[in-house]
Amino acid sequence: MPTAEPLPDRRAALRAPPAKPPRRQSPAPVDYPESDGKPMAETPIHWHATVDFARPLMDRYAVRPDAYVGSDMLWYWEKGNKAKRVSPDVFVAFGPDREPERRVWKVWEEGVAADFVLEVTSRSTRRRDEGFKAELYEELGVTEYWQFDPTEDYLSPSLKGRRLNAEGAYEPIPLERRGGQLSGFSEVLGLELRPEGHALRLFDPVLGEFLPSPREQARIIGRQTQTIGGQAQTIEEQSQIIEEQAQTIGAAEARIAELERRLAEAGD
Repeated sequence: MPTAEPLPDRRAALRAPPAKPPRRQSPAPVDYPESDGKPMAETPIHWHATVDFARPLMDRYAVRPDAYVGSDMLWYWEKGNKAKRVSPDVFVAFGPDREPERRVWKVWEEGVAADFVLEVTSRSTRRRDEGFKAELYEELGVTEYWQFDPTEDYLSPSLKGRRLNAEGAYEPIPLERRGGQLSGFSEVLGLELRPEGHALRLFDPVLGEFLPSPREQARIIGRQTQTIGGQAQTIEEQSQIIEEQAQTIGAAEARIAELERRLAEAGD
């Protein structure tokens, strides 16, 4: 007679600990590159237009702790997705701390994309500047979006501005002629944008003057250095005169003392 197979011990099965679910691995931190490998500007003309516009704004807000001016910096607007990025030529954001200097701009950390953006545009970037960037900046709530075409490849006139309306959609910013120059007023900056050749200047209507360009600032510093140098030379010359006068007075006092001594001896 065949031997019966032993029955499984159901109680042992019930006593066995349940299988542990596989451990979840934490997602790897996302690396947000600081460069897209593309040149900063289309041509040297476009590069100078960008730098000459950004530098006066950096100087203007250098002492304001809640204003950040950036140029040619990669923006990331969707956390965890490094493909969602854009690089404005110049932007100004009010609210985020000015310090420390950023390597990239993460919108979800800053709490704002920007209040002002300028793109120095050209025929080769026209489609992206007019389409993708305009739609993106509108979606991200950038209050003003400006374009400047220094060589007038396709923009005529060379300046174009958009501003968000109450519904959050872009509307054209009207341009005027002021002092013979084309001008557009930025409500965000409180400044006028005025094309001047291949440059886009910033005019302060309150002070009635342009913000100095980097070249003008260098000339101002050069003149100040010359003035300080001249003043230092004048002080040195005056010090020499005073020293010579002191020596003369000292010699005169010595002669007077000698005469007084001789007179005293003669009286004796």
